[in-house]
Amino acid sequence: MPTSRRSVLPSRIASAEPGHGVTLADVALAAKVSLATASRAFSHPQLVREATAQRVHEAAKRLSFRPNLLGAKLRAQQTRILGVMLPTLENAVFAECWRGIEASAMASGYSLMLVTSGYDPARESERVEYLLRHRVDGMVLTVADAAASIVLDQLDRESVPYVLAYNQVTAQGTQHGRHSVSVDNRASACEGVKALIAAGHRRIVVVSGAFMASDRARQRFAGYEDAMRAHGLAALPPVCLPSHTASNTAQIRELMARADTPTAFFCTNDLLAIGVISDLKRLGLRVPRDVSVLGYDGIALGALVEPPLATVVQPNSEIGAHAVRQLLQQLKSGDNTHDDAAGGALLLPHTLRVGGTVGAPP
Repeated sequence: MPTSRRSVLPSRIASAEPGHGVTLADVALAAKVSLATASRAFSHPQLVREATAQRVHEAAKRLSFRPNLLGAKLRAQQTRILGVMLPTLENAVFAECWRGIEASAMASGYSLMLVTSGYDPARESERVEYLLRHRVDGMVLTVADAAASIVLDQLDRESVPYVLAYNQVTAQGTQHGRHSVSVDNRASACEGVKALIAAGHRRIVVVSGAFMASDRARQRFAGYEDAMRAHGLAALPPVCLPSHTASNTAQIRELMARADTPTAFFCTNDLLAIGVISDLKRLGLRVPRDVSVLGYDGIALGALVEPPLATVVQPNSEIGAHAVRQLLQQLKSGDNTHDDAAGGALLLPHTLRVGGTVGAPP
């Protein structure tokens, strides 16, 4: 006697790993409702009895089924909404990036949904899940560490279109065909530190925030090491400050009390640099007469401090705009995978703004 469909499908559910290839039909079967009823439980819950809807949602949770998954096979239509995840808006670099994202998206008729991760990988997963459940067509993301990101691995598996902003795709990243828009963090940092060396500095310390959590900070530190090595100078360990926005006077005082007092600081972002300058002034030190400070980002605020902040300038608004253009091209072509040679990793030019807070060592 032929095996009935009803007797075959439950065994499939029993053997399926939650979240791996589970479909709405599987959820319907597990909830003992029709496919149409399961669909309505997600799309029009007001048309389904409460007890039935609850049964469908419990089955979906048990099977780790996400109803609005962006996988190509499950997406019936586009929402014309793009998801954006940035670490924070407290740092003006990301606010400037957002300006480019917004202008580019609106010019193409797309709406935006913005979330922030607080530089926390666990929160990245939570925020990306939030965007997926709101059926965004694709995402522009800045993650803590692109080379070791659970979030990006998930999006790759599910064929979700996305473009990284600021995360520089490395050799490890190209195997996933990841799209990114950034500057060359290592080369640009090397150029900035060489400018400090050209000004006469030999004892240069790198100041960073979440050094171990940020791939950009590590790439910029590698550029510092390149510059120091090229001039036969000893690279010093990075100094990690816990906050971009609060005073770190105690740590700066300790640095300046050492026998080998640094004559220059290279800060891996401008907000840190502005904070360091403020702390140095609290200690009675003059910038750049007593100590020089070089930032990285080129935010507009840096030009307003006195003296103006010397910095490595990256085109923040253009990074955001180019990331949206790359994402829209993915959506148009339906191709989420490009190797590095095909233009998946876009490096924009940086510039160097010297003077101001950089002078000769005392």
